[in-house]
Amino acid sequence: MKHLISGLGFAMAFASFSAASPLKVYILAGQSNMEGHAKLSSFDHIGMDPKTVPILEEMRGESGEPVELEDVWISYRTGKEEDQPGVGKLTAGFGARRVSTENDGKIGPEFTFGIYTRKLVKEPILIIKTAWGGKSINTDFRPPSAGPYQFNKKQLDTFKKQGKDIAEMEADRNSKVGRYFQMMMEHVRSVLADPGKVHPAYNAKDGYELSGFVWFQGWNDMVDRGTYPDRGNKGGYDQYSEVMAHFIRDVRRELKSPKLPFVIGVMGAGGPTDLYGPGQQRYKNIHQYFRDSMAAPASLPEFKGNVTAVLTEKYWDSELDAVDKKRGEIRSKEKELKEKGLSKKEIANQLRSIEARLFTARDRELLKGITNADYHYKGSAKIMAQIGKAFAEALEGSKK
Repeated sequence: MKHLISGLGFAMAFASFSAASPLKVYILAGQSNMEGHAKLSSFDHIGMDPKTVPILEEMRGESGEPVELEDVWISYRTGKEEDQPGVGKLTAGFGARRVSTENDGKIGPEFTFGIYTRKLVKEPILIIKTAWGGKSINTDFRPPSAGPYQFNKKQLDTFKKQGKDIAEMEADRNSKVGRYFQMMMEHVRSVLADPGKVHPAYNAKDGYELSGFVWFQGWNDMVDRGTYPDRGNKGGYDQYSEVMAHFIRDVRRELKSPKLPFVIGVMGAGGPTDLYGPGQQRYKNIHQYFRDSMAAPASLPEFKGNVTAVLTEKYWDSELDAVDKKRGEIRSKEKELKEKGLSKKEIANQLRSIEARLFTARDRELLKGITNADYHYKGSAKIMAQIGKAFAEALEGSKK
């Protein structure tokens, strides 16, 4: 049974808020890391670090179950185009979903974003979330003012060598341009047309206030060597910065909110690049140059004071990373033993011996905190919870 933040005192305060204040609306958008792939089974790991124990205490109620926020509601669109949005009081489970309306037991940044935003604003909150995995800003989320996608010289030369029809390639690409930007805005406009369908505290007399927008995306652009042929060089991702700036302007224009506070969640899977090990050096510059390009719009004079870049690399977990590397060693050894033709029993015996040598008791507990791949921040609720909290604090901090 989920813990409800309720009671007579709260009900009176809730009624007072709904009668006197516009409903605070926040928009969260992006690709797979905004969806969120941290399974609820990784929650216990948050409690293994004294620094994050207070966050876990906010995420769970007295029963140990995830809290359900009585005054924070969410409308979440993901999955297929025809899917209806998932709607409800904010709790754990509004992370990645194969179907918008079905809880797959994961969180993204929305859970702690809602928890900490509520603590900061102390008023009812409506979160509008749209996220789809595997989407770029150069094509899928491309904003209208950025214009059509244009193939660069290197791409065109490659197509010619392959004997491809350039006009056909351009038409195909541009048929996809901006589709997810439009789907995002369609969902936002649909919810704002009648917020009361989602949040019971809304009333037309007091209206609503657009209080912030959080963007968390990037992976598909970072790995796109076609769109960014010079990505290994400084300035190779400048186009991302330019399109991101158009994105902010277009969102603000379409929502008629010229100073809408904006947070850019800068990709940080892998942690700070200056701490990268020998095996990560080959893509160190690519990662850093991309992160720099993501953060760059926050430094533009026109966005001063109302666009903030949050470096999510700060919340990468080095201890989790170390134990994951040990697990990688075991997998490599297993492959080696199989190639030698050893029997299943012999392989199992050798692996048990290696595991006993490599893993401490704490290591075995730490492994429960990993539920996905590195590019999804290891599916770690500890990492994702800190990111959501940071987004909330950055957004509200920009208003002071």
